[in-house]
Amino acid sequence: MKKPSDQQDAGYGIGDLLGLGSQSVRKNYYPALQERIDELEQERNRYKWLFENALHGIFQANLRGGFLACNPAMARICGYDSPEHLTQKVIRLREQLFCRSAEFDAIRQELLDQGSLSARETCLQRADHSPVHVAITLLRRPDLGPEVVEAFVADITERVQARQKLEQMNLDLERRVEERTEALQNAILSKDKYLAAASHDLLQPLNAARLMISALQDSQLPAQESRMVHQVHRALEGAEELLADLLDISKLDQQAMLPDLAPVNLEELLRGLGEEFEAVAANAGLQFRLRLCPATVRTDPRMLTRIVRNLLSNAFRYTRTGGVVLAVRKKGGQLRIEVWDTGVGIEQSKLREIFTEFHQLLPQGTGGRQGVGLGLAIVERMCRILGYQVDVASRPDRGSRFMVTLAGEEAVMAPVASTPGPLAAVSEGFGNARVLVIDNEPAVLESMGLLLERWGCQVMTVASEAEALVMLDDDHEPDVILADFHLNDGLTGCEAINGIRRRLGHEVPAAIVTADRSDGTRRLMRSRQLPILNKPVKPNRLRALLSSLLGAVS
Repeated sequence: MKKPSDQQDAGYGIGDLLGLGSQSVRKNYYPALQERIDELEQERNRYKWLFENALHGIFQANLRGGFLACNPAMARICGYDSPEHLTQKVIRLREQLFCRSAEFDAIRQELLDQGSLSARETCLQRADHSPVHVAITLLRRPDLGPEVVEAFVADITERVQARQKLEQMNLDLERRVEERTEALQNAILSKDKYLAAASHDLLQPLNAARLMISALQDSQLPAQESRMVHQVHRALEGAEELLADLLDISKLDQQAMLPDLAPVNLEELLRGLGEEFEAVAANAGLQFRLRLCPATVRTDPRMLTRIVRNLLSNAFRYTRTGGVVLAVRKKGGQLRIEVWDTGVGIEQSKLREIFTEFHQLLPQGTGGRQGVGLGLAIVERMCRILGYQVDVASRPDRGSRFMVTLAGEEAVMAPVASTPGPLAAVSEGFGNARVLVIDNEPAVLESMGLLLERWGCQVMTVASEAEALVMLDDDHEPDVILADFHLNDGLTGCEAINGIRRRLGHEVPAAIVTADRSDGTRRLMRSRQLPILNKPVKPNRLRALLSSLLGAVS
């Protein structure tokens, strides 16, 4: 047996026997192993190249300490010259790498609980202590140590800046939209205020003209002149309706019209409207019937009157033959006001369009455009404010039926006794009743005086409380005061009425006659217990008001 030394002398070593000796021996005895070693070497070099040349930062670290290893990209992200520089300087991740220690604590706890986290956005601290926005993905490696982690870090500074820029652009856009919206709202408000002011100024001369025409209508005129006066009267009525519609739709658009609810005798309210439209029916050669029943409702009388008046005006406007019916139907705890006509009717597909502002249907035979198309829009909006439901049924060439349902049992109350009707003075004159008229418009004073004198009144006209107090004595004590609300120098008709009452020592019956249609003024008059009549004054309403005031004297 040869000794080991003999074997060594023969040229064979242990390494040779294991395939770890000379290259020729390895090739001869272990070719597959050598091939695998070469592949592993290439793989290691490839990963080393990727690690060193990666665009994203890669590091291995201990959460309780600092970096164990990192690549050049990680050093660049953190603002260091080299990976070695970064690992030497940052020995405590919590205090030296993360901008917010609390966020590091939250990340560490999540890793301990779940083992990994992905693409968490955070801020790291650069060498110059400036922040850098990154998205970090971490994987816990318990096989290497209890709190050893490996991480991939992407610099997302550009993304964050772009997002911040987009957010700022959105904020700027929202601000600009708000500014434009505010400017538009201010413009609309200015328009509405201008419309209200302009309409108020227009109503004053229109009121004077209406009163003058009414006085002429009571005069004995030749047929041709009487016809001309009637035509002027109709034209002024149209202008009044247009201004009233514009004022109402403006207030509805501003949501400035609030209901002033009070118990109202519905039969009395509707009968008064019926009397108002009897002349319209007679002039058009149409039949007009009322089918009413006693009822009291809690409503805003002015708004409900406006709703029914607009429906009746619409019915007469589009009816050439036949007639119109105003009816009230009871059903359970509800009431339904209905306006029927035998007019031109409306196609089924267009029933909802008629409630749109400035929209008019112009069926054949209606004589073309009439008004501006606001009447039914006002009806729909006022019904919405009062909580009523408005419906319409119609057949072309047969007629239409508009229905307003007063919803809710609390709106319908027990009937109350009707108040006495207008005094005989309405038709027989006012028996030399002394009427004091206070208005700062000379044309209104002249026309009001002329009309009231035609009705048999003794009229005193003044422009202010001071003039009235100078005129007052035992022979000039008025039976009734009719005062405009807005007088000169910021004074009001309420103040004038109170001053005159103090001078005379008793409550002289009085009313406010004004072009101011605001809810605030109406509520003020109610609190002062002063009746209010809006300009332009309709003669029949003025007669009824004067009769009521004189009835309080007797």
